[in-house]
Amino acid sequence: MDRILVLVRHGQSDWNFKNLFTGWKDPLLTELGVEQAHAAAKSLKERGIGFDRAFTSTLTRAQHTLKLILEDFGAPDLPTTVNLALNERDYGDLSGLDKEYARKKWGDEQVYLWRRSYDVPPPGGESLRDTVARVLPYYLQSILPAVLRGERVVVAAHGNSLRSLVMALDGLTPQTVPDVEIDTGIPIIYRLNADSTVASKEVVIPHLAEPEATRPPD
Repeated sequence: MDRILVLVRHGQSDWNFKNLFTGWKDPLLTELGVEQAHAAAKSLKERGIGFDRAFTSTLTRAQHTLKLILEDFGAPDLPTTVNLALNERDYGDLSGLDKEYARKKWGDEQVYLWRRSYDVPPPGGESLRDTVARVLPYYLQSILPAVLRGERVVVAAHGNSLRSLVMALDGLTPQTVPDVEIDTGIPIIYRLNADSTVASKEVVIPHLAEPEATRPPD
């Protein structure tokens, strides 16, 4: 039994490119974002990975990324579940603001806490702890059982919803999870044991992935 779980952050969105806080806003993929989705599919196919079931968020950039991946696999009608639990962290009042403008207005330290700390939410938004509180129960109730049944599962979601899953899978703490970066269009392949622990993990770097320096982490 394979017990394969693949996590993939959506390709670059227009607001990633513009360096804006996005959260639950719904910008589209850029041309690069589309290329990243195709590259992710190619890299997974090269490793012999296939899928039986998919999960994604209610936001267009994640759904479009998943659609492109499944089309490249020749499986556009793969059973897919859409759920708000997998949405990006809600950035509240920061949504739509330029990140550099935010740093100038509130200071580097405050913006860093809003973006990277575990339990400090931005005004009107969610902390990573809040995001974990909605993502993890959904994973345990809906995604994990499918994986443990032997279904090969792909989850197309967002930087912080996927950080929440990686936190659980990798056994990270509130002190270590802020250092986790999940880049756009980079698949993470987990193989699980029968007891749901991680047997192996592979971070796949597709050939068309854009260099880290030009992509904001969230």
